[in-house]
Formats: sequence, structure tokens, C-alpha cells
Amino acid sequence: MADIAIRADNLSKMYRIGEKQARYKTIRESAMETLGAPLRRLRQIGKPVPPQETIWALKDVSFEVKEGEVLGIIGRNGSGKSTLLKVLSRITEPTKGRAEIYGRVGSLLEVGTGFHPELTGRENIYLNGAILGMARAEIDRKFDEIVDFAEIEQFLDTPVKRYSSGMYVRLAFAVAAHMEPEILLVDEVLSVGDAQFQKKCMGKMGEVAKEGRTVLFVSHNMTAIESLCTRAFLLDDGLITMSGQTHEVVSSYLAMDDRPAGNPFENCRHTGNGKVRLLSFHLEDEHGRTLEVAKSGDTTVFSFEFENRGCKRSDRISPSFSVHTDREMGLFHYYSHFAGFYYENLPPKGHFKCLVPELPLAPGNYLVRCRVVMNGDYTTGEEADWPRVSVPITVVGGDFYGTGDAKLSTWGPILVKGTWL
Repeated sequence: MADIAIRADNLSKMYRIGEKQARYKTIRESAMETLGAPLRRLRQIGKPVPPQETIWALKDVSFEVKEGEVLGIIGRNGSGKSTLLKVLSRITEPTKGRAEIYGRVGSLLEVGTGFHPELTGRENIYLNGAILGMARAEIDRKFDEIVDFAEIEQFLDTPVKRYSSGMYVRLAFAVAAHMEPEILLVDEVLSVGDAQFQKKCMGKMGEVAKEGRTVLFVSHNMTAIESLCTRAFLLDDGLITMSGQTHEVVSSYLAMDDRPAGNPFENCRHTGNGKVRLLSFHLEDEHGRTLEVAKSGDTTVFSFEFENRGCKRSDRISPSFSVHTDREMGLFHYYSHFAGFYYENLPPKGHFKCLVPELPLAPGNYLVRCRVVMNGDYTTGEEADWPRVSVPITVVGGDFYGTGDAKLSTWGPILVKGTWL
């Protein structure tokens, strides 16, 4: 119990579709709404109450976060990530379930949360500090550091309702990160800032994590999630569908619905002279059997079905394929002419096949792209076909090093064999 920072037990949140959400109102708006309420009620007498549709943003979400842990929360838009942080921040109440939070919470959620629009930047710094339970002397000690980090000194005494979204986020992050809460909740608001400020925020969050404070981080930036978070869970339609090591959860998320329906080569754009057309791609083992997944270190064949649509017997064909991470980072590409090999006298239909003796890819999800050139290399030859499509493949752990251990490191995507002397 002592080392638990957050415990959620069957948290659920239901919203009624079309229901107005609470917002900041002026005194005049509040007064007019109060005076008009009796008249509105009279008009509704005798009228049928229209049915209201509901949606469950969270469904029985349970988890624990230890003190000093940095937890990444990922998922598609509408999966319930922001709702979860709002519940934990006490901005909205759960419909069912409960959450126990042990420590002072600082939140950086959607732009506009936590600041009073009529107050100045200076006043909002002190207001947020007071909400966090900090003494004025403690806020004074942090004040200059916050202003310097936010880079808004000349606008400090301007009401924040006149701030741009970037200025708002800079101040909000500076306050949340420097007020030293034991628990920091951060939503995907950093995307509003410029690239330089995002880098600055990532560095600050890294410092916060190293100081032993607990962080819950929601983001669509998978690089940031993997670099900052020690653990992650995946939300889908309000449910936690996976929880575990960050790399494994991120890979699972990126693979969701990644495989296109049907043959991706049929519906993509092809460029080139069209004398050769690539029709499909799949992986095979050394015996020609189709593989659903490949294994690290196994003999793997990259097989591309083609159709000859106008090649002469003398044309020299060089097919190629490239492999990329699911984050679109290129790992390697390989043309047949790199090995001094060209296909000639193509049949009407057939397969270009490249046998890789020991697949040097770590477990994970990858993308394969292909291209065909003819009568030269990739710089001087003529482009025959270039399908503008990426085909996903999955690699699982295998006995790459011949030790009988398939639990390979996922520090990087490429596996290397060497001889230690």
C-alpha cells in the first residue's frame, strides 16, 4: 500500500450524447439562466421527454501505479484517455467505480483547464499553486523559474484569455511541472507548442521522472512514450486491452488494423513504365510455405508475385525490397543488382524471391516496400514498377544467437552477430 500512488477500481464514465457540458459563465449569463428556468419548465409540461443516447467513455478500468513510475496511456482518438485523466484529476466524477490517489496532483490536460480566463498569468500561477496546497512563500520561490521556462515575461500581467494557444500551453506546462506535485498528469496538449518547446517539455518531464515523481502521460507521439515511460497500457473503446512493457504495448497499438483488407497492391498507385507489374507480396520459409509471421534468425524468403506486361527477352530486371520500422524509419533496402543478379527472359507470370539466411530483425512490427528497375541500376535504370504501398509484417522471437533463448533484446530493430575476441 505504501508504494502505491494511484489505484483505480472498476472506473466507468457514461456521457449522455447531446447533453451540454459545463463551461465558464459570466455573472450575467448565470443570472439570465436562473430567471428563465421557471418559464422553460412551464413550456416542457405535457411534452414527451426525448430519449437520450448514452456512451460509455470508460468501462470498468482497473489499474495501479506505483510511486515514481512513469506510465504511458495510448490509444486512438475517442478511446477514453482524456476522460480517464479528467476523472483522476477530479474534473469529472466517475459514473461507477472509484480511484484512490496518494499525493498532490498536478494536471496538464486540454488547453483551458485549470486557469481562470479573466485572471492574468501572474495571478493564475498563484491560484494554481494555492489549489495544489502550496504556501505563498513556496510559490514565490518557484515563480521566476516558471516564468523563465514559459517565456511569457512581457505578457505576465495580461489576462490569459488574450493568450495564444501556444502561450497558454507554455505557461500551463511550466506551472504543472515546477509546482512539484507528487503526481503529474499530462495529456496530449504539448502538440500545440512549437518543436523547440516540445523538446524542452520532454526534457523537463524526463527530469521530473528521475526525481521519483509519478507521471501519467497521454500522447500520440510514440517516440516520446517509449523514451519516457517505463510501462504503458492500451485503451480501446474505454477498455484496457493491453498492459505491460512500453515497447510491446506500443508495437501492439501500431499494429491495430494495420493489415489492409484484400490485396494492398490492387488499390494502390503504381508508377513506372508498367512493363512489369507487382501483384502481391508474402513471406515464405525455406521450403516455400507461406508464413503469417517470421522468426528472428530463421531462413526467410521475401516473395513478390509479378506479371510481365511488355518486357523483351533481353531486358534485365532488378527487383528490390526495403524494410522499415512501424515508425516509418528505414532499416535497409536490397536490389538484386547489389549482388550482381538480374532476371532475364521473364515468363508471363512468376515470383521474384529473395532468400535471407538469418533474418536480422528483432521481434516487432515492420513495413515492407518494393520497387522494380530494368536495364540498369537504381540510379541509371528505367523504373518499371513502384507500388506506393507499405505491407506490414510481424517478426517474433527466434533463436537468433543459437543459444536456445528466444527472448531477444528490443533495444533496437536490427540484430547483429559478431565474434568476441
